[in-house]
Formats: sequence, C-alpha cells, structure tokens
Amino acid sequence: MPTAQSILTHSPDLAVIEAVTTPVESEVVVVGIAADAGSGEGGGTKAAPVVVAPGLDGDSTAALADLAHSVGASTKVGSTTRVPAPAGVPGRSVVLVGLGSSDDEVGDETLRRAAGAAARACRGLGAALVLLDPGRAEAVALGAALGSFRPAKVTAKDDGDDEKADSVKVLVAEGGEDAVTRAATIAECVSLARDLVNTPPNLLFPGSFADRAADLAAGAGLEVEVLDESALAEGGFGGILAVGGGSSRGPRLVRLTHRGAEGRPTVALVGKGVTFDTGGISIKPAAGMEQMTMDMGGAAAVVATVILAARLGLDLTVVATVPMAENMPSSTAYRPGDVLTMYGGTTVEVQNTDAEGRLILADAIVRACEDSPSHLIDTATLTGAQMVALGKKTPGVMGTEDFRDRVAGLSREVGEGGWPMPLPEELRDGLDSEVADLTNVTPHRWGGMLSAGLFLSEFVAEGVEWVHIDVAGPAYNDGGAEGYLPKGGTGVPVRTMLAALEDIASAG
Repeated sequence: MPTAQSILTHSPDLAVIEAVTTPVESEVVVVGIAADAGSGEGGGTKAAPVVVAPGLDGDSTAALADLAHSVGASTKVGSTTRVPAPAGVPGRSVVLVGLGSSDDEVGDETLRRAAGAAARACRGLGAALVLLDPGRAEAVALGAALGSFRPAKVTAKDDGDDEKADSVKVLVAEGGEDAVTRAATIAECVSLARDLVNTPPNLLFPGSFADRAADLAAGAGLEVEVLDESALAEGGFGGILAVGGGSSRGPRLVRLTHRGAEGRPTVALVGKGVTFDTGGISIKPAAGMEQMTMDMGGAAAVVATVILAARLGLDLTVVATVPMAENMPSSTAYRPGDVLTMYGGTTVEVQNTDAEGRLILADAIVRACEDSPSHLIDTATLTGAQMVALGKKTPGVMGTEDFRDRVAGLSREVGEGGWPMPLPEELRDGLDSEVADLTNVTPHRWGGMLSAGLFLSEFVAEGVEWVHIDVAGPAYNDGGAEGYLPKGGTGVPVRTMLAALEDIASAG
C-alpha cells in the first residue's frame, strides 16, 4: 500500500483484465444464476436456478444448478455464493453471481453490477475466469474491472501484499478482445477519479492536485497550462481567488487539452475542484465535515475524462478547465457581504461563503467559453439540494433543453442514472442583488439545486449547448460497496461525459 509520500503518484489498484476466447483453467470461475420463472408452481418446491455459463457443457451446467439449489444460492442481482467446482468446470471453486429472474432481459447494467460484485468476491483468490454473456464483453469486463478496485491506504508499513495477484479473464466471442481492452481503459480512468477523490486533503490540495493532474495529462499527450495565484490575479479570476483566499495553500486553474483533427467539434469540460470545504466563514457543522475531502469530485471526473478521451483517441477537441481551491476560514477569507468581480466582469454579492463551488465554476465557465466550444459540460458536487431532490445515486442534469435531455439519457444508458431537471424562470428573481449583478444564493431554500444551475447559466456564452451535472451524492458512496461501486469515491460522472463526447463526435 502507498505511504503518505507516494499516494499522490499511486496508480489505481485494479485486477488485470484480459480476454479469452475459450475457457481456461483458473483458481475460481464466475457464472451467473437466475431464478427459474416457473419456480414454486405446482408443488411449491423451489426449482434449481437457471445457470448462465457460456463455454461449459450441459453436464457441468446441470451440476452447477443442482449445487446452487442445494446451498440456497441467491439469484438477487449482485449477490454472490462461493461453492466447490464440480467436474468439468475449469477451476478450483465457483462464484455464483445473481442475475435476477430468467423472465427478465439481462441488461448491460445488470451484467456490470453482477460482474463487479463477483470480481470483489474473487479478491485474493488468484486468477478468475468470468463466464457471463460473451456477446456483451464490454459490460462484463467493465463491471469486473470497476468491481475489483481497491482504494489506496496511507500507511507507514511496507510489508508487501500477501494476497494473490488479482487477474480476471473474460470469455468473449472471436473479435471481442477490443471491447475488453476498451473496458479496461475506461475502468482505469474511472478509478483514477476515485483515487483522487479518496486522497486525504492534507495530501491533495490545490497545488498538489494541479501538479498531479499536469503529470497525468502530460503522460497522456495532452497540452497543459497551470495558472497560480499570481496568474489568477493578473487575469481577474475573482471567484477562484476569493474562495481560495482563506487558505495558506493558494488556488490554481488547470487547463488540459486533447486535440482532434482540424474542423472537428470543440467540447469544453469544467469541474469543481474544492479540495476541502469547511464552508468558510459560513462554516459547516463539524459532524460529517470529514467527507468534504470529496468536494473536488467534479474536477477529478473532468481530469479523468479528458485523459480518457486522449487514450481512446476521440476525434474531437476536448478542453478541460479545472478550478482548484481550498475553502477555509481565516483572517484572509472572503466574507458574507463581499462583492466579487468575476472573470469577465460580472459582479456577485456573496451571501453565503458555503455556496463557493458556483463561484469558482463561474470563472472557469467564462474562460472555457472563450475557446468557442460547441458544447460545454460542467460537473460538481454542488448542492445538498441534489440529494434532497434525487437521492444519493441520481445526478441532476440541467442546461439547454435538448442537450440536457441527450446527456441525461446517455447517463442512464451507461448506468450512472442522470435525470433531467428544469431551470424554472420564477427562481431566477431570487438571484437579484441590490449591490451587484447577482447574489450567489437565493433568500429561500426552495429549489436549491435549480437555483445553482440558474446561477451558472448566467456565465455560459450565448449559443453554447450546455449541461450542468450535480453529483453531490453520486460522486461519493458513504455506504457499503455494492455491484461495481466501492465505498468512497465512485468516479461518477466520467462514463456519462465519455458517452456525451462520443455522441458529439459521431454527430460532428
């Protein structure tokens, strides 16, 4: 495990994901089981589950069904049961993973969740062979890779890893190897975002985050620009400077560019990078404040996504503009009542210093629009109101209506669950100020997520297709691991943004 000195350069801990076209001998074999639709009818005796194990012969499949029945293995999606391998199965043991009912169509998200849970159940057991639907190799491989993720732990110990090396082989049809390679690449970048979110805030602060992002981006062949406090002051980035002004560790603005061919679309990505959020002068309650290490989840996702665009060779230009700041209370902190001049000249009256994310995003959005993008996607752990409205797993998607609906639909397709939300005109009046162009909060608590979206919309250039994705809950899982989601950083919404980029590239 990484020490405090090495955690910033730690690579995501994932199983090695490989494709095979015929079953190979492994320590453990993963097969799916589904409830028999006719189970319990006639005599009330529960039938053996349906075994989904491509590549095994009928006798081996029947033996597995009997074994699953005898131990009462659950068919609930993502549930796992480990049993000895019967004759004909190429492994020492078998992990049975639930796929739901045989009556239901097994969708890609079910396969991802099942493969993720199975990969987690196989940790430390050595090489695993996954026998799920070989026709949908990407979903299976992606779920297995994401489910194998283990967060880095800061420790002084250096006694090595006693567990067997994790390796997952996914059975695919001929020609399916590229899908597995793509899935492994996506998983590495999602896991990079998870790693960044999980890094303790005394190690990941604006300067170190900027350095880490720059190193990763340079390694992927991206163009890199980093603005420090002096450059931010010279450029007039009033929002970023104000939010970061209370910390001894100054703010940054990081710009990462993946170039597509000439004439291809340009897409801007913007992510909130508050490396720790105390709330500033409007300080948060102490209980749960330790989770504010994840308040840079949007920035982590954007950094990971632009690197992913480069690694997959997407033929469009992607420019990530990532503001980074630490929101601390001190004698130099910004105050309720201050009026800030944002990048581009708009003035904002600060009524709550805990509504800081929208301030740094506003500066970054204006700067991003100077690149004349056709589309702009910003994402942030922005409002507690997102969780009140949609819960902890459903991102709120706002913006220009057609693009909003398009991105929300893609988000649901990839399993991240984005949901389109309105920007009601009647809430806009609450952002009027008597002393500035805008206030950073409304005078009431109604529609807080939507009001934040309306605030950001004021800084988007006319003619730019725009969405804002609020991931205050979905970016961080404070419960137990489930499916392919670990506890801690989730990497949401990297896969949503990738799907949007690919959709724009295909249409452009």
